Amino acid sequence: MKYAVYVDGQEGTTGLRINEYLAQRADIEVLRIDADKRKDAAERARLLNAADVAFLCLPDAASREAAAMITNPKTCLIDASTAHRTAPGWAFGLPELARGQRDAIRASKRIANPGCHASAFILAVRPLVDAGLLPADAAVTATSITGYSGGGKSMIAEYEAGGNQQLKSPRPYALGLAHKHLPEMMAHTGLTSAPVFMPIVADFYKGLAVTVPLHLSQLRAGTTPQQVRDALAAHYDGERFIRVLPLRDPDTLAHGFFDVQACNDTNNVDLFVFGNDQQILVIARLDNLGKGASGAAVQSMNVHLGVDESLGLTGPDVNDI
Repeated sequence: MKYAVYVDGQEGTTGLRINEYLAQRADIEVLRIDADKRKDAAERARLLNAADVAFLCLPDAASREAAAMITNPKTCLIDASTAHRTAPGWAFGLPELARGQRDAIRASKRIANPGCHASAFILAVRPLVDAGLLPADAAVTATSITGYSGGGKSMIAEYEAGGNQQLKSPRPYALGLAHKHLPEMMAHTGLTSAPVFMPIVADFYKGLAVTVPLHLSQLRAGTTPQQVRDALAAHYDGERFIRVLPLRDPDTLAHGFFDVQACNDTNNVDLFVFGNDQQILVIARLDNLGKGASGAAVQSMNVHLGVDESLGLTGPDVNDI
């Protein structure tokens, strides 16, 4: 069986990457809009309603407008924008989130794709809250370092043009403490207050790592670093795309530095716990264009359609994209 799929916003970074994934698939027929009709609302509505699955790779306001164009009850929308990530009636597109999440994605015709920073943060923190190790009212901080592709076409062009010495060093941003991923970071971890979040963009194309530092005194009394690592491992037991590394990963410690880009060109997430008898670091690593964006969207599509969850997301063809 072939599924008709339309990508609204196919020229953006996320849309282009989704199309690259879909190009590997014999079971997908990609519906394409003529270049001169990309802003034609009637033509966009026609294609959205003709699709079994439609990806929205648009700014928030445009995504809300596109969602309102859907009259076909069979069309499944997967929105890559921030617009619907905490909206009632929308399933959160993170199958590994918790037991029952796949069922919610499978049943819903409205799926909100997680943000890249948020995906890593939620995957690192949610298991600790669920296990009762981290209180929901804990004051949490997080730092994320990411490649410049997360900033979209304009930022990519800025970095790749060269000549700007300021771009050679890492650049913290969102200094107003109101990053757009914060609502979903709270809603889907169970935290009752927003983390103090510091994102940093650096001079490499893609790759992302979120670090959550914790004093053991913030955790349930008697909690050890090994118990934190084991809680992550138990939560993600059997998950194809998530790997929990050994406590104080020997390979990382032997190298002396953390490789932010080691999950690039995959849909994988690596989780690490480093710690001593007073403090720990929980680190989640992923490809911000893969599991942090387009790969996650395709994975949710696979779950919704009831096909192999990894279809189109593994293998040499995808890794060569």
